[in-house]
Amino acid sequence: MPATNPSVLVIGSSNTDLIIKAERIPNPGETILGGEFARAAGGKGANQAVAAGRAGGAVTFIARVGRDANGEAALAGLVADGINVKHVACDPTRPSGVALILVDQKGENSIAVASGANDKLSPADVRKAKSAFRRARVVLLQLETPLPTVAAAIELAAAAGVRVVLNPAPARVLPVQLLKRIYLLTPNQSEAELLTGVMVTNEAAAAKAADKLLARGVQNVIITMGSRGAFVAGEGVRQLVHGFKVKAVDATGAGDVFNGALVVALAEGRTLLEAARFASAAAAISVTRFGAQPSAPTRREIEAVLAKGTVRPGSKVRRRK
Repeated sequence: MPATNPSVLVIGSSNTDLIIKAERIPNPGETILGGEFARAAGGKGANQAVAAGRAGGAVTFIARVGRDANGEAALAGLVADGINVKHVACDPTRPSGVALILVDQKGENSIAVASGANDKLSPADVRKAKSAFRRARVVLLQLETPLPTVAAAIELAAAAGVRVVLNPAPARVLPVQLLKRIYLLTPNQSEAELLTGVMVTNEAAAAKAADKLLARGVQNVIITMGSRGAFVAGEGVRQLVHGFKVKAVDATGAGDVFNGALVVALAEGRTLLEAARFASAAAAISVTRFGAQPSAPTRREIEAVLAKGTVRPGSKVRRRK
């Protein structure tokens, strides 16, 4: 780990995940019995903040939760993970966000989200945290909060001279003017297809989709491709960083773990290829565990995988003291 933890600013959603692990995901109108239930902290923003913290970053989180039991639990969990929650607002009228997640025996999932207070995260909330942008080395954003809020955050980051990483999830069409301010865009295969019209089924298709995004003004692109790895595209770089072979238990939050670890590596000064390798190791560990935030690995675990090239499934993560 570097001598000082790099400062990372994450802006996004916080949810409570209600998870059922079943034999398979039911068809429309079908009921399946015999599942296992669990409750866990979630939300793409909070997941990425926790993943970045455990990967070695000094993380500040900007979000909005409800003034309810779920919101209190979410804040307590973030604090226990060492996340700075000074800029997490408690909404007096909206409940905290909730995600209903079904996970099958292969680790694939189906998710529905009630956004709640996340929909009220405003440009004003972001502007109140202006000082946090000046301290950050990298700003990480997703799309589970209103697009005007995302745009305001990108403007503040540009004014502070801070690189922006945007994880365009859930997928939606993005304005070209917004894309031109992005240092790094990190879609998965389906998100890349929505943004470019290219079905990303292999490395050649990933390169074609990445080139379309670069032509719209994004400086760099990493397309995550599950077990295949991550395709990295930027100035002078077109390369697939291969993934790690693992036995998946639950893919929920794997992309969030990837992005959280990625921005820490970038904040430390690693190249895009080095950062993608670091993030791939973190994501590979996460899919061997159940839940989103609970699956995020520690820095020591990530470095062990990078050193050995293999992932040992198992143990639960301990929160940072």
